[in-house]
Amino acid sequence: MEANTVERENLILAAQTGDQAAIMRLLAVCQADARRYARRHCHASDIDDAVQESLLVISRKVSGLKAAAAFSAWLFTVIKRECRRLERMMFRHEPLEAEVADQQLAARTDEALRVDLANALESLPAHYLEVVLLRDFEELTIAEIAERLDEQPGAIKSRLHRARELVREYMLGPDTKQPLAG
Repeated sequence: MEANTVERENLILAAQTGDQAAIMRLLAVCQADARRYARRHCHASDIDDAVQESLLVISRKVSGLKAAAAFSAWLFTVIKRECRRLERMMFRHEPLEAEVADQQLAARTDEALRVDLANALESLPAHYLEVVLLRDFEELTIAEIAERLDEQPGAIKSRLHRARELVREYMLGPDTKQPLAG
């Protein structure tokens, strides 16, 4: 593992504990990546706002991040959502399916969500459940899962994507097509 990667993971871990200096340093470190990603997903006039709002969300919610390795994906998801929110404000679009899904999930109690998730996972075929457990619970990378299962990384990615779609359909119904966050 590169020194920068280890340093960044240590920074994320410190930020998760509420260390304000680490949070500020993390925001400074990830700002260039955030801006680069926002350029691809936002209108030019919204880039600064999207980055600022996204970094604010990150600073407030970093303590709830389950795994430091998931930080980059989470950052990009937050930015993409913020870009969509700003675009909707500009064009006054209806709420996105992802927001409706978030509202549906937020309306449930933690216990109801746990039960629904357990039931959704139990409903998965074994080959889908296996990749979800390896990725999301054991926190293995796609490459590590591919090596363990002696399969190509592309096949693992595809299976993981389909497994998450099935969990989403179970949790929200078959009409939601946006990917789950996180």
